[in-house]
Amino acid sequence: MADEFMKGFALFTIGGLGWITFGGWYRTPSYYQVSQLVNPAEGVNTAYGEVGLLAGDVLFWLMVLGALTFWVLIPASRQLRDALDGGDDDAAAN
Repeated sequence: MADEFMKGFALFTIGGLGWITFGGWYRTPSYYQVSQLVNPAEGVNTAYGEVGLLAGDVLFWLMVLGALTFWVLIPASRQLRDALDGGDDDAAAN
C-alpha cells in the first residue's frame, strides 16, 4: 500500500512542479495580480510557447489523474476484487 502512495505522490509532485513552472512562465503576467497560474496565456507567438502551454496542461492533468489513480482507483479496485472473490484468502489456506 505504501508503494502506491509513493507512486501517486511522485506523480503529484512532478506534475505540480511542472505545472507551476510552465504556469509561471506563460500564464503569470504580473506577480501583483490576485489570480496567477490560471490566467489565459498572452503573447505566445512561437512554436516553443505553444509546446510550453501544452506541457503545462499535460503536467496539470498528470498531477490530478496520477494521484487519483494511485490513491483512489487502484486501492478501490483491489477492495472490490477482494470483496467479489469472497473475502479472506488467508483463512482458506489454513
